[in-house]
Amino acid sequence: MNECGISDPTEISLDLIVFGRGATLVEKQLENSEGRIVFGEKRAIITINSDIAYEGKKRFVIAHELGHFEMHRHHINIHHDTDATLEYFKKGNQETEANEFASELLMPENLFIAECKGRKFGPDLIRDLASRFKTSITSIAYKYFELGDHPICLCYSYDNAVRYWKRPENYPHFMKNLTNLAPPDDSVASEFYQDKRIYRKEYSKQQIWKSTWFELKSWENDNDFKFYEYCIVTPTYNTVLSIIWEEI
Repeated sequence: MNECGISDPTEISLDLIVFGRGATLVEKQLENSEGRIVFGEKRAIITINSDIAYEGKKRFVIAHELGHFEMHRHHINIHHDTDATLEYFKKGNQETEANEFASELLMPENLFIAECKGRKFGPDLIRDLASRFKTSITSIAYKYFELGDHPICLCYSYDNAVRYWKRPENYPHFMKNLTNLAPPDDSVASEFYQDKRIYRKEYSKQQIWKSTWFELKSWENDNDFKFYEYCIVTPTYNTVLSIIWEEI
């Protein structure tokens, strides 16, 4: 971003950044793909699926493809991205590098920390940050996990099965290992898979038991804790990202 002379990523449209870096941006319908990059002899063409409903997600996909352009032009000729390849939990590959590039381009660390400082965590904050940085709510959740003031845990479910989860280092509560199992029956994620329930904004912060997602020690009582779950649901792909946190 500094090379482009930009201090705030929302000051300039991404298509100008893409063009300035030597690629062409096209928006049209893509089947089974959210973004695509094709490398030619002199330039690359980045194509974004015009069916993406949310502008914030569209911007993140553009930034992700630009990451491929900057870092992987000598390793791939043509590449398609889906919701699976855009998933943050994947580590140690080109998709992770492209996600990290997009994250820092759209949400520079210094600006993100400043926007979070002193603000109480909850769904409203996640949505405010997504609006501030004009990116997807999901990308904000992962960025907040890394840089936010309040410790949160993340659990990603697909097709009614927990695929990945993560908790902060030295977090005092241990998450149950539910990998490849259905989300807990009393979780908000399970409500979507069992009843197709998606909470409206004003009710998206749902109180849960500690024992829903975490191990409850023999001397502990669920009533002594205040845990909450906020789910980012993508019905089209049958995915749920659960954000879980404790209020003290």
